[in-house]
Amino acid sequence: MQETKSITPIIIAFFSILLFTACEPDVPKDRYSLEECKAELLDAQDYEQEGGIDRIVVVKKERKMYLYKEGKVQQMLPVSLGKNPLGQKEKKGDYKTPEGEFFIHRKLCSPKYYRSLCISYPRPEDKARAAAKGLNPGGDITIHAQPIWNADGKGDSYTLSKNWTQGCVAITNAAMKELWYAVREGVPVTIR
Repeated sequence: MQETKSITPIIIAFFSILLFTACEPDVPKDRYSLEECKAELLDAQDYEQEGGIDRIVVVKKERKMYLYKEGKVQQMLPVSLGKNPLGQKEKKGDYKTPEGEFFIHRKLCSPKYYRSLCISYPRPEDKARAAAKGLNPGGDITIHAQPIWNADGKGDSYTLSKNWTQGCVAITNAAMKELWYAVREGVPVTIR
């Protein structure tokens, strides 16, 4: 009788775990679901002409991103930068956000950061500058949204109060959802 009483709570706990885990979506806890995003890209439904943005300017000192259309600022967004934001990016792993004239060269459905706009870093001059010093210039610099732990946006004030990226420019998921549909590949990006 004693053994039955100690096994019963274990069996109840086991079936409770099975019951509740069956309701969870089949998505790893550290990833965003990419199906909707990829479908939009495949069907070219990732751009809406009416809200189009034709230039992005990031001012590192202000930690702000300005979205332009026909030379006029349409919106200003707060941003987070690389953990070491001052100065020009010199090498992979320096946590600096690059400076200069770039363009959006690709849209990316990101399993870590919701959605990302890839910028054209490193440019030939960035590669040459790094090579002259025997360094790897790094790459994969994006304008991206929030990490999975902040998917609901409740931590936006925390993430936007710090520079925490590896050299990218981070905005909120809500801002990325708007920006994603407002830009096309080729849109110029100035980071200064």
